[in-house]
Amino acid sequence: MKTIITYGTYDVLHIGHINLLQRARALGDKLIVALSTDEFNLGKHKSALLTYENRKAVLEAIRYVDLVIPEENWEQKITDIQKYNIDAFVMGDDWEGKFDFLEAYCSVIYLPRTDGISSTMIRNDLK
Repeated sequence: MKTIITYGTYDVLHIGHINLLQRARALGDKLIVALSTDEFNLGKHKSALLTYENRKAVLEAIRYVDLVIPEENWEQKITDIQKYNIDAFVMGDDWEGKFDFLEAYCSVIYLPRTDGISSTMIRNDLK
């Protein structure tokens, strides 16, 4: 069984998120999503429109997602990889190179983003 993990805030879920989750899940047998907690987002000076519990419930309803865990800090990635026996760490290619240090623990894969949509664009449009 091949286990994949990805991380994110997943606020204002959109087709780009769904595409990433679908492609990540296709790389293995199980997909774990580490979802940024509200407290972690505040520490990054980032705010989500929806609460952690709301975002978690939405992610858990997506058929590509097998498990949602809290992302509470930047440093937990190695611990998560070891705890959940992760085979591949997957992120959008806007993070390319940022997590290469994890290659000592598992495969690191950067997937292309969906053109024409992002959470930042949606938030800006709402303003």
